[in-house]
Amino acid sequence: QVQLVESGGGLVQAGGSLRLSCAASGRTLSIHAMGWFRQAPGKEREFVAAITWSGARTNYADSVKGRFSISRDNAKNTVYLQMNNLKSEDTAVYYCAARRDPYGLGSVDNEYAYWGQGTQVTVSS
Repeated sequence: QVQLVESGGGLVQAGGSLRLSCAASGRTLSIHAMGWFRQAPGKEREFVAAITWSGARTNYADSVKGRFSISRDNAKNTVYLQMNNLKSEDTAVYYCAARRDPYGLGSVDNEYAYWGQGTQVTVSS
């Protein structure tokens, strides 16, 4: 079992930056591919980014390519999402998730077995 806790959310002006963290406990993260998803009010949860167990490969939603960057530090059992040039449409609750496998980069949420509680990101225009 993996427990995930997100942090780093908050209120930021459009054009600003935030870095989200996802800390894991219960077992090592190094055997899991990881992902970030988000859910805006009244909308379905959507894929943001994913990273393989080693960090060698990543995948991004088109809407965040060139602005967001996913990374991980397996020694710290933590995954990050660096968000730059934030836009009002990035406002959402952001969730990190862990896959059971180490290599998947899929964008479908039911491919992920473990989820955090989420952290709110609000971008003011």
